[in-house]
Amino acid sequence: MTEPTRSRADDTWRGIELVRESLTHYRAVNRRGGELRVSSGDDPEFSPVELLLVSLAACGAVNVDEMTARRAEPEAFTVTAEGHKVRDEHGGHLVDLRVTFDIRFPEGPDGDRARDFLPRAMQQTHDRICTVSRTVELGEPVEYAVAEESG
Repeated sequence: MTEPTRSRADDTWRGIELVRESLTHYRAVNRRGGELRVSSGDDPEFSPVELLLVSLAACGAVNVDEMTARRAEPEAFTVTAEGHKVRDEHGGHLVDLRVTFDIRFPEGPDGDRARDFLPRAMQQTHDRICTVSRTVELGEPVEYAVAEESG
């Protein structure tokens, strides 16, 4: 990976590298060696917009799952992320973003505790825990830069 703005030794640093494989087809690699294929969306691979939606759903899911599973293991757990892609005076962007949790817990006292806690887990995730949705809502600027040539 190319050197980021902050040092990789900084425990706040997060990053991936995106490598071109062919026209509009890329391979994203994280520092743990995980890989994910990305494309323009003209084939079954995930598009960048779909990956943003995956990130919103997955961030919320991880947090809600960790909190509710302490009370009961879910019998079903599905999260849907959606929005509408528009182009207006601000350029292309998504509007009406929505993350919907469809979770079923078992009958009984543990399941009741998990069901009762679910709204609080979702609220905490939305208000302070999910880095992805917090970043989207707070509107952090994104800088595009050209890498400096080496040696």
